[in-house]
Amino acid sequence: MATRTARRERPAPQPEPTPGHNGALSELHIHGLGSIDDVTLELGRGLTVVTGETGAGKTMVVTGLSLLFGGRADQGRVRAGVRAGVEGRLVLPPDSPVWARAADAGAEPDEDGSLILARSFSAEGRSRAHLGGRSVPVGVVAELAEEVLAVHGQTDQLRLTRPAEQRRALDRYAGAAHLALVEEHRAAHATWRALADDLDRRRGQARELAQAADVLRHGLEEIAAVAPEPGEDVDLDTLAKRLGDADALRSVADTARLALVGDVTGELGGDGDLPQDATSALATAERALAGSDDPTLVLLAQDLADAVAVVSDVGVQLASYVADLDADPARLAEVLDRRAALTALVRKYADPGEGLAGVLAWSADAADRLSQLDVSDEALATLEAERDAARAELAALSARVTAGRQAAAEGFAAEVGGELAGLAMKNAQVSFRIDTDVDQPGPDGADEVVLLLSPHPGAPARPVHKGASGGELSRVMLAIEVVFAGADPVPVMVFDEVDAGVGGQAAGEIGRRLARLAREHQVVVVTHLAQVAAFADTHLVVDKSPDTALGVTATDIRAVRDEDRVRELARMLSGLADSDTGQAHARELLAVAAGRQ
Repeated sequence: MATRTARRERPAPQPEPTPGHNGALSELHIHGLGSIDDVTLELGRGLTVVTGETGAGKTMVVTGLSLLFGGRADQGRVRAGVRAGVEGRLVLPPDSPVWARAADAGAEPDEDGSLILARSFSAEGRSRAHLGGRSVPVGVVAELAEEVLAVHGQTDQLRLTRPAEQRRALDRYAGAAHLALVEEHRAAHATWRALADDLDRRRGQARELAQAADVLRHGLEEIAAVAPEPGEDVDLDTLAKRLGDADALRSVADTARLALVGDVTGELGGDGDLPQDATSALATAERALAGSDDPTLVLLAQDLADAVAVVSDVGVQLASYVADLDADPARLAEVLDRRAALTALVRKYADPGEGLAGVLAWSADAADRLSQLDVSDEALATLEAERDAARAELAALSARVTAGRQAAAEGFAAEVGGELAGLAMKNAQVSFRIDTDVDQPGPDGADEVVLLLSPHPGAPARPVHKGASGGELSRVMLAIEVVFAGADPVPVMVFDEVDAGVGGQAAGEIGRRLARLAREHQVVVVTHLAQVAAFADTHLVVDKSPDTALGVTATDIRAVRDEDRVRELARMLSGLADSDTGQAHARELLAVAAGRQ
């Protein structure tokens, strides 16, 4: 059984990021993923390479990183009956934008000041994400990935063959102001298309739209004739009940007022034999207590005085209520007629249960739809003018976008070509062809951008996806990434076998450039080339062996140094770790790498 790296209870406190670095991933723990049972990787700053035999599971490291930062989980990679997981420890400077987003999610730094991320998932496809000890949606972690991680693999080479991706690369090189201009162009294009489509729709469906408008107009006129007010139906129901029950309500209110204050005006027909009212009784009790010298009784007398005031006030309000009651049959008939008119509107224009609010909502929506159905000559002329103005604005923006691309193309091609010269393609020439069709602008402009490559003098410049071999395409992609790397704010960059199809001198140059990237970023590279691995600051080897106890193949990841590293490089060079010739070549590569970084 392969020996697995033991996971520590807590790693040693992490140092603050060194100058030139904007953060790093110091630790990665993977369990239950693919052939990996349980391993912990200590990732150093600078350049980390991951090597191993074909099929050993090197790409599981990249998979683990992608999953940790919100990537979609492939349930086929999770062992049956096991809940797989990935955990990582980020060391970030205090001013990193990641901290603000993490705080918004309720995350907190660990005791050593680092930020802990975790992702777990089952074979059934369910997954959970945690950030700084808090459960968060996976989308939150994916947002952080934009500030932390950039993964580049062989699929990036496939994307590079698409003209749209080549145009995006050129736009990115042109800078933030140009990218903002492209966004403005997208918005203007959407506005123009919406106006043009609306005009075409109205002209092509004039008869149908006019008929629909008539229906809406009739409904709006019917509602306007009644002129309902918000909440009026509820108010009318209350008023109708009060008018219909005026006599009964008056009797109830008079009985209550008589009990509280008595027949002080004689309006209630009292005959002098009425029981004592509440006000008189309370007043009698208050006077009796107030005449006492006992402090407790005096305080109670004050409470009774307050009660007399409350009862008297209620009596006044009851008198006002009775005075406002109106048993006028004509007024009641008027209210009932109004309520019937509103009920008719509700039945016709509101959904069940919506009431008058549904009528008002239908009216507002109908008015909005009616404005979109207007096919009168005046409306069409106004819409046509708006469309033409939007098209003119779009044309002006398209011209500015094209100019920005043309200005950036030469510098971008020159910088990529300079990098290719160091990747054993010194005679290669890179250029852009920008074809502009002002009559057919798209969301991103009126340009079709094609990256051209001439591998050697005399060779015609052809689109890179047609004129480049697999190895050349890898080098073009790496050259573009090197050009962009200086301005890329993410602290962690991952390259998954981008050196496929490359060998010889070019392989060494790829290693040197990756090491150069590692001066400003933490770079993790999965590679099969010893020339690249020789430049590593940290060298991890993936080993695979049968686990007879579990009946599966287990993967172990270990760091190699000194002679173990020489043996691994010798294996990569000759297939024989113990070959004297291979080891001599490995030592030579290490010496060359140490002298050329």
